[in-house]
Amino acid sequence: MVDWSNLRHVEIDTLKEIGNIGAGNAITAMSAMLGGSIKLEVPIVNIVEFKDIARFLGGAEQIVIGVLVQITGDINGMMMFLVRKESGAILISSLMGEFARGRDIDDFTEMELSAMKELGNILASSYLGALAGFIQKNVKPSVPFLSIDMANAILSVPAIEFGKTADQVLLIESVFGTNTDSLSGFFLLIPDVPSLQLILTALGVRRDA
Repeated sequence: MVDWSNLRHVEIDTLKEIGNIGAGNAITAMSAMLGGSIKLEVPIVNIVEFKDIARFLGGAEQIVIGVLVQITGDINGMMMFLVRKESGAILISSLMGEFARGRDIDDFTEMELSAMKELGNILASSYLGALAGFIQKNVKPSVPFLSIDMANAILSVPAIEFGKTADQVLLIESVFGTNTDSLSGFFLLIPDVPSLQLILTALGVRRDA
């Protein structure tokens, strides 16, 4: 098992810088998709234990929208883009030109949810593109999968798949603003053990598994 807490400060700082660049690229892509200017605050990058992620999202029972992509190629694992239900409604409203804010999740149309999935896919792919460029490795995102559920239920997917090999993940919180709203989105990067070793090696750090 890889213990992220054993990483040296310089390694953590480098991973955070990748997070900053990836988040910046993702917001640029979001601006292009929404057809307007999106203001980005400096992303907050943390290495977080699985059990603590829900707290950042507003609690275990907070309804969130999650877009998950599997990562293959030289790097294997998964990435998730997560937003609280209310923030997702604002994004859908911005995308579709409709007033989605305040509507229940069950009232979102298939077209609106498809747009949200595509936005999450673009954001995750933009981040992964930054990672691939930084470490000069081939990284391929899968077709995105969208889920709407309580935070703990959505987070159980990566926890089950990767919890035996790593109990911590890279969590990037990006606060971005439209003309009228300030929103928080969360990127969750979860490489498998060999992939994390490869990332660290590409950054000039060789570690034992």
